[in-house]
Amino acid sequence: MPALDEEKALPRTIRNIAALDPQPDEVILVDGGSTDRTREIASEAGFKVIEQDPKGRARQINRGVAEAQGPLVMVLHADTMLPEDACKVVREVMEEPRTVLAGFTAILEGDRQTRWITSLHNWAKTWYAPLLFRPHLFFRGCRLLFGDHAMFFRKTDFEAVGGCDPEMMVMEEADLCVKMTALGRVRLIDRLVRTDDRRVAAWGGLKANLVYANVGIRWGFGARKRLGDKYPDVR
Repeated sequence: MPALDEEKALPRTIRNIAALDPQPDEVILVDGGSTDRTREIASEAGFKVIEQDPKGRARQINRGVAEAQGPLVMVLHADTMLPEDACKVVREVMEEPRTVLAGFTAILEGDRQTRWITSLHNWAKTWYAPLLFRPHLFFRGCRLLFGDHAMFFRKTDFEAVGGCDPEMMVMEEADLCVKMTALGRVRLIDRLVRTDDRRVAAWGGLKANLVYANVGIRWGFGARKRLGDKYPDVR
């Protein structure tokens, strides 16, 4: 779990993880320099807490995978809620040898509403983004997944492709999907996770979707390492 200043989100996440059946073998939180109680809350919950400096979600993911003891790894964001049988689902999906990376279908929701339009767009871009920008890989099984999909993979496959590019501030998950396609197919499975709509709530639906499109298009045309200022943090 890559995290930065997540003390507000973590209590709900901790309750969600505690309700999983079966339980994960371990939970690792890689902190990118939080100034709140993120590390303390995670440690009190029994998570293994690691501090990553310099920060950056790609670096945090790489560090977490390196520290993981098991063969299967999920990258879970602190604002994403898993279904009760998530661990069972992960193991079953990864029994298929050709699948190298997969993720859940994400629904964005808040206290007052579910963001159906944004959720539908996020679902659709899993297919249309690789078809537009990497068509040769699309037909080899490439799909683009993002942080709110709770993506998972084999540790050995992640290491084989060199992990996430540590210089990327955003879109590191999409970049990983492209690299993983060299080893097999990337899948979006038909099970739901629910992600907090805090970014959409802060920006508004129109602005959020325009930001997502702007970042995605720039990434698609090769501006891979100049996207951080286009996608500010929201907590």
